[in-house]
Amino acid sequence: VPLQASGGGLVRAGGSLRLSCGASGTFSRINDMGWYRQYPGKQRELVATTNHGTMDTYADSVKGRFTISGDSVSNTVWLQMNNLKPEDSAVYYCIARALVGSTWYAYWGQGTQVTVSS
Repeated sequence: VPLQASGGGLVRAGGSLRLSCGASGTFSRINDMGWYRQYPGKQRELVATTNHGTMDTYADSVKGRFTISGDSVSNTVWLQMNNLKPEDSAVYYCIARALVGSTWYAYWGQGTQVTVSS
């Protein structure tokens, strides 16, 4: 399931960015989509996930600043990031959990760099 992510870039502290990610390919359905981020030398950490309206999950560090939304028809997920802080600088990865045949798989996008200057 290819995932195409976009929307990263360079922004000043307090600014906003919007990430988007679309899933394509052959699958029965997608259970949830979301975003993780990775700092240099660290493991990926959850930023936010959504199962398209039933339940959204956020890391404590982004609550109140980031909003995740999704469209289950187009299999697209967005992450609106407001009031960005330098500590939000990381590579952001889109994830989708999709049913292929009778097996659930987790698919990752290629990563998009977010840099927040102070």
